[in-house]
This record gives sequence, C-alpha cells and structure tokens, in this order.
Amino acid sequence: MNIEGSSALVTGGASGLGLATARRLAAAGAAVTILDLPSSPGAEVAAQFGGAFLAADVTSVDQVREAVAGAASAGPLRVVVNCAGIAPPAKVLDRDGNPGSLDDFERIIRINLIGTYNVLSQASAVMARTEPGTVDGESGERGVIVNTASVAAFDGQIGQPAYSASKGGVHAMTLPVARELARYGIRVCTIAPGIMETPMLKGLPQAAQDSLGAQVPHPSRLGRPDEYAALVLHIVENGYLNGETIRLDGAIRMAPK
Repeated sequence: MNIEGSSALVTGGASGLGLATARRLAAAGAAVTILDLPSSPGAEVAAQFGGAFLAADVTSVDQVREAVAGAASAGPLRVVVNCAGIAPPAKVLDRDGNPGSLDDFERIIRINLIGTYNVLSQASAVMARTEPGTVDGESGERGVIVNTASVAAFDGQIGQPAYSASKGGVHAMTLPVARELARYGIRVCTIAPGIMETPMLKGLPQAAQDSLGAQVPHPSRLGRPDEYAALVLHIVENGYLNGETIRLDGAIRMAPK
C-alpha cells in the first residue's frame, strides 16, 4: 500500500506505542490523526510531526464516529491502528478472599476490547466506501487495520484475568473480522507485544526495568515502541499479511507471576 497521501488514525497516539506509530506513519507520508483522551498531551505531540489531534473516548460510538470522519477529511482513510488501552491489576479474589470488583473487570474489557471493536467498526465503514488502491499491479486494497493485543492473551499472569481476557478477545476476533472485511479489500492484523518500554514501565525504578528486561531470552531488554511501530509499517506495506496475530516479544513466555 502506498501510505503517502493517505490518512491514518492512531488511537492512544499521545504516548508509548501509539505515539511511535504515529511518528512512523507521518514520516512515511501519511496525514496522521491522533485519537486520545482530552487529558492527554495529544495536541502538543501531534504538532511535533504535523499531525492532528482529536479528543475522544474509544468506548463512545458518537465520539469515535466523529474522530474517524475527521481523520478521513485529511485524505482517504487507509490505516487505522488501535493502541488505546489500560492495564490495571484486578484479581479474582482480594487479600481477604472476597470477590474482586466486577466494575473494574468490566471497565478493562470495555476499554481494551469493546473500544477496539468500536474503532475498527466505525473506521471500516468509512474505509469500505473509499476508492480502492493498487498494490503491485493488483487493485482492491482499501485499507489496513492493526489492533494491539498482548502476550498476556496467551501467557496471562496472576492478577491479569481482566487484561488477559480483553487482549485474548482482541486476538480472537482478528481472523473473523479479517474474513468479513476481505470483500471490501480491508486487511486486519493484530500485534501482541511483550514487555515494552512504555511510559508506565519507564516509571519503575531502573533496577525493576532491568529485571524485567532480563526475563526476555533475546534480546534481553524491554521492547522499544519504535520496534512496534516498525512492525505496524511492515504490516501496512506487506499486502499478504492478513488475519494474523504477531507476537513481538523477544521469545518471552510469561511466568505465573
């Protein structure tokens, strides 16, 4: 796919994996729109690479619909990357053996899974009406949607039932969504990152970061946001990648805790 001249929408684009992806796509010639919460520094970071910022909650149908329309106004919407998400711990039972909060479980599912579905649903409706592009002489490519799961979808740790369930759901819907949207020339893939150098992890003491990185077989370090962004760019440009979840984790398999 020729990214130059197309528009791209990146949720959770104000920091971490989303920001690195937004920068990569902008450097490749896309008109990038960052979607993030009003409290985020989205406007400031978007200005750094000539992008746009739209404040929205990924769980709101109306706000996401408006954000998708705003991104599409900058050019044909060809790329959507879902990076918005949260990862708070939420055990089944608390320290006293009482049930954990159902509200906490539902909130994580709503943002990580339902929010991802909401964005891809609204975006694919717009993509499906765009003029198809040509890739290697083959016409019919309208767009690419890249979702973000996690290795927790496969190797969930103690305290992660909600997070693992939400990311497992993102992985599980990848193939059926890719199959459905194939008739419109829209590809769908998912990336499952391992332990990445995100703002949340960067807030830990250096010793803790080093300990986490040492758990990765090779290379023994935290993953870098730009490595995630590079994979997004490859998925966009490789027209035969579709319906797949790709682990980006240095071969780590998470321990129970």
